[in-house]
Amino acid sequence: VQLQASGGGLVQAGGSLRLSCTDPKRTSNNNGVGWFRQVSGTEREFVASISWNGGSTVLADSVKGRFAISRDRAKNTVYLQMNSLNTEDTAVYFCAVGRGSATSQNSDYYRYWGQGTLVTVSS
Repeated sequence: VQLQASGGGLVQAGGSLRLSCTDPKRTSNNNGVGWFRQVSGTEREFVASISWNGGSTVLADSVKGRFAISRDRAKNTVYLQMNSLNTEDTAVYFCAVGRGSATSQNSDYYRYWGQGTLVTVSS
């Protein structure tokens, strides 16, 4: 599985970004997918997860009400819509494919990881 994360960039506080995670080889459509983020020198933090068919989603408390996760199975793409961004959201964001079809907040559940995309929120 080769995951391609994109959509990161520089945005002002209060702004929005949409991250995309694409699997060009179409091997992860039956798997749960998660988004994590990491600030240099800290542990990777769970952000959001979606089940194989999009029927179940989980969001971290820190992003509830601001972020949303969705997927387009026809395009083999999972999206992370991020609204009302603040400086604490600055991080490298990674998408990952789970070992099964369900959601999970546990990074050990995920088998394949993308390369990450940098999100920088300025004040």
